[in-house]
Amino acid sequence: MAKLTDFFAGLFRPRESDENQYYDVDETVTPTALTPRPADVTPNVPLSATPEFKPKPYPNTVLQPAPVYERQPAPVYDRQPTPIIEKQLAPEPVEIPKIEIEIPYWLDDEDMLRDEGVLFGLSESDPNEKTDIIQKYFSNLAAGYIANIEEQNERIQELNLFIGQKNNRIEELQEKLKNPASRSEREHHLPRTLIGITLCIAMCVGNFFLIRESLKPVFADNSWIALGVFLAGMFSLFGRISLFHDTESRVTWKSLLEEVGLPFASALFVFANVITHQTWWQASALFIFVFFLFLFAGKLLLSNITVLRNDLQSWLNIQKDRKDFEDNNYNWETESQRLHEEIDELRVKKWQILREQSNAETERDRLFAKRDMLVKLFESEFYLARKMKNELTTRQLNLIQRGIK
Repeated sequence: MAKLTDFFAGLFRPRESDENQYYDVDETVTPTALTPRPADVTPNVPLSATPEFKPKPYPNTVLQPAPVYERQPAPVYDRQPTPIIEKQLAPEPVEIPKIEIEIPYWLDDEDMLRDEGVLFGLSESDPNEKTDIIQKYFSNLAAGYIANIEEQNERIQELNLFIGQKNNRIEELQEKLKNPASRSEREHHLPRTLIGITLCIAMCVGNFFLIRESLKPVFADNSWIALGVFLAGMFSLFGRISLFHDTESRVTWKSLLEEVGLPFASALFVFANVITHQTWWQASALFIFVFFLFLFAGKLLLSNITVLRNDLQSWLNIQKDRKDFEDNNYNWETESQRLHEEIDELRVKKWQILREQSNAETERDRLFAKRDMLVKLFESEFYLARKMKNELTTRQLNLIQRGIK
């Protein structure tokens, strides 16, 4: 009876296979609401035919939650691309494969080249077929050296351009350091111009007082009259340039009347008023003197004002150059020294490039010399065989060809 009870109780005990089926520790499952399975609970089955029996607990009847049901933090994924992906996505530079031309077997050995020349000479072949191959082969060998020489020439031209620009800048700085403000185009005669303007103004003022004193016996209040006569005579002051100095314009009677009319009329007015109380000699001398003062004093004053403007501009430029020289003397010397150092560096680079270019030219010339030598060698054997072809018998020709092969 006890065995029967143990049999029925064992039916409801959990098995190891059930645990492996329902609690797979190697499988990652997102935890959800746990629903107890029938294997987790031991049901109470009433047995009417037998007395109540409580079986001994199985050592593994108390089941602990599997570790897979514990809440674990969600994995954080890095959104940035990994270096491996970047390396895969980065475009790799495509290298152009170099095409290497194999040297013909008959060109690798001079004896074989001679034999080839003899075979071509004995046959009816054109020698240009072989010489063209030789030319093309050595042209391919020298292509790299020729490209290198052209590249070095371009670099040398660029360096020469940079050196020339820096030399021009050095010459400009040296000119500024030697002659800071003594350029001929900026020479001025400012003191002489100022003295000339002062004398012209004094001459005009003296002419006004001379006219006023000459008209005093005739007019009681002669100041305003003398001023009017003086301004009328000085009308030429407002002209552009005197006709006596204008060599480009054509002199007409209208322009001559405009230039001389008012000064002559003003001097004649003074002469007519002083002739009554002075001798004719004094009046004539006064007329000539006042007329020429009117005629030239205005133009002389205007010319001196124009010269004064140019002299002032030149003087200000000289002062500016001197100030710039004092302020920038150290900077110019420093820049000049720096340019000399840069030129020395460029020349060193140029010498290195020239050395590389010389080596490339040497290799190119060596290849061309070898090419010409091989061409001449082939042609000499070819023409010798072609010349001897008519002198040999067919049997001899066959023997020669077999011996070469």
